[in-house]
Amino acid sequence: QVRLVESGGGLVQPGGSLRLTCAASGSIFSIYAMGWYRQAPGSQRELVAGITSSGRTNYADSVKGRFTISRDNAKNTVYLQMNSLKPEDTAVYYCGADNSPSWYWGQGTQVTVSS
Repeated sequence: QVRLVESGGGLVQPGGSLRLTCAASGSIFSIYAMGWYRQAPGSQRELVAGITSSGRTNYADSVKGRFTISRDNAKNTVYLQMNSLKPEDTAVYYCGADNSPSWYWGQGTQVTVSS
């Protein structure tokens, strides 16, 4: 069992930056592939960025070059650095741990990009 808690969301102006943090507890964090997903009102949850247990990363095309995912296994933490934010990045952002065939999820953190 893994418990995930996200933080770092908020209101930011277009072009601004935020760093999301996902703190994990309850199991051996380092073995899990992790991901950041987001869900906007009326839309399905979509992958933003993923990172494997060995540190290999992948990104949605819409965030490539703007967002960076990283992990610190010693701290049981995954980060999402978001730069050059756009209004279309507005969504609830969720941290997930791959426990195939299912996933563990956090409660989500709201990111709003607006002037």
